[in-house]
Amino acid sequence: MLPCHHCCTVNGPPLWSVSIMDRIFLRSGWGWTCVFVGSFSFLLSYSVRHSLILTLRHLSRLAVTGTLWLGFQKVLNLLENATGSCYEPLSVAPELASGANEAGQPLLLLREGETKAICISSGMLWRGYEVSEDIFLLCLCCLLLAEETAVFGPYLNLGGTSGAPLRILFLFCVLLLSLWLFLLFCLLAYFPQFPTQLLGGALGCLSWRVTYQGWYHLGPSWYCPGRPGVGLLTT
Repeated sequence: MLPCHHCCTVNGPPLWSVSIMDRIFLRSGWGWTCVFVGSFSFLLSYSVRHSLILTLRHLSRLAVTGTLWLGFQKVLNLLENATGSCYEPLSVAPELASGANEAGQPLLLLREGETKAICISSGMLWRGYEVSEDIFLLCLCCLLLAEETAVFGPYLNLGGTSGAPLRILFLFCVLLLSLWLFLLFCLLAYFPQFPTQLLGGALGCLSWRVTYQGWYHLGPSWYCPGRPGVGLLTT
């Protein structure tokens, strides 16, 4: 089954618009998230405590999430290459081709030893089990944005000062979260491939659950960066 961003439905948006969305936003989604969340966390942490060590500790959560993203990409590529197969469509005589079309099964030649990337770039067909990396990335970025920006409300309630740059960065983070949610709903609505998308979403939620809801609750130490807001909202 080909990835959802290589396909197009009749009632969905045109293929060129999906390609632009995929190239500009999805392929660079982690970069956009790092830029805005990292800038917000850095400015908030340093303006409150003026401690470079504390600021770097809060920024280290982005490094942890980035490592998870790159690690899952490598693992998923290995699994797809190990479980999938590459097929080359055969050029046959017209009478044989019409017979194959009537049966609904085109003639395909199995090409062994080909990776998914080489297979698709050569114009051949790839069949195998997949996990949607787009859904995984969008779910992970949405949850990270929600966790990292949630500290801004309690910070203001405790009388914390915030200048225009900090408020603008917070607004950009909220807009970016809205954009990721919009793209997530577009992929699910116009390009539904629920087994692969369900697995991608499950991996994204699992990564968030293990880190923000599990590991980070152990408190800041040499092996744990701690939760967002720790060391900033207390004296």
